[in-house]
Amino acid sequence: MLVDLQSGNDERGVCGLPFTRQSDGETVYIPMNIVGNLYVSNGMSAGNTRNEARVQGLSEVFERHIKNRIIAESISLPEIPAEVMARYPGVVESIAKLEAEGFPIFAYDGSLGGKYPVICVVLFNPANGTCFASFGAHPDFGVALERTVTELLQGRSLKDLDVFTPPTFDDEEVAEHANLETHFIDSSGLISWDMFKQDADYPFVDWSFSGTTEEEFATLMAIFKAEDKEVYIADYEHLGVYACRIIVPGMSDIYPAEDLWLANNSMGAHLRDTILSLPGSEWDKEDYLALIEQMDDEGLDDFTRVRELLGLATGKDNGWYTLRVGELKAMLALAGGDLEQALIWTEWTMEFNASVFSAERANYYRCLQTLLLERRRASAAAVPERLHPYVRRRRGRSRQRGAEREAPFYGLRRSIAICRPSRPISRC
Repeated sequence: MLVDLQSGNDERGVCGLPFTRQSDGETVYIPMNIVGNLYVSNGMSAGNTRNEARVQGLSEVFERHIKNRIIAESISLPEIPAEVMARYPGVVESIAKLEAEGFPIFAYDGSLGGKYPVICVVLFNPANGTCFASFGAHPDFGVALERTVTELLQGRSLKDLDVFTPPTFDDEEVAEHANLETHFIDSSGLISWDMFKQDADYPFVDWSFSGTTEEEFATLMAIFKAEDKEVYIADYEHLGVYACRIIVPGMSDIYPAEDLWLANNSMGAHLRDTILSLPGSEWDKEDYLALIEQMDDEGLDDFTRVRELLGLATGKDNGWYTLRVGELKAMLALAGGDLEQALIWTEWTMEFNASVFSAERANYYRCLQTLLLERRRASAAAVPERLHPYVRRRRGRSRQRGAEREAPFYGLRRSIAICRPSRPISRC
């Protein structure tokens, strides 16, 4: 029997969701593990009617696919003429307000010659030379434009615009899949200078695919058919609310197929019981170090959050919430008595995770680093005695005990709820 690793339940088969293949109406069951790893939330939408939800879902697939193509291929887009912009005074007013705050904004036709219902709006930050490209899609030109402008500050304020990067001439780095994933997560990835060339790669087209929601759905489906792409739709209705999930293999993929093997979001499920048993454990030192070797052999990314790797509902008030694989290695090395390795991973943790630590947890790692550095220079017996008065007074006895291996798994609660693993929002 096939086993679905997504559930962590070895006693049942593969969990598949029913989708309707639009080309022939056939019901196709797609494994949830594939949906969750490759397509994540792309193509999920809701609406007042079934067709409205479908149009929104199809538009999102176009938006992200064409966005990736434009960024990866460094395509130069035509600017939307002023007379066309004037047809949408609400959008013009919103842009004017942003520009009054000192952020130049440019609106581009992202339809690639009138083929796709996509708009691109770019905001520049003169204070640091960075830029942010927002994309939107809808069969109606005005709706697509409005959504794209709204997307500029959706979920962020003007003070958050410092997180973006300047345009670059390194087109190979721009085209890397990791950069495209970053754009999917929060649009903070790299953009090529070629995107802003005066000579656009496509002419401006004053396109419109608008009509009734039924007509818009048919129009968008015709585009997919012309691209020779199969469309799979799962429709849902609950309490009078219409929703759907749409998958278009080869267009709606967010992560590459090899991630099913290399970075499956349930690849750490078999370690769940072992890692959850670590707080309060009294293993042989060699066993703690062997677990580090096992994680290395399995290729677990040091930046991966352990709660996502194992499928833990942790809450934010304990060490599990911020724990990454690299920090776990520091704990295991400390418990295993390999102080040199513990120091390496402690300093890694302080560099890459300190920004999300509570003041108490950050203080613990400063204490641990100090002890490990001292023990590198002197005998293990002499150092704690020499540091006790200072550590007790300035850093607290509980943090010192953790730093001296009495409690190497500092801040990790023993009782944590288990949930079905989900795809991390940030891959880093």
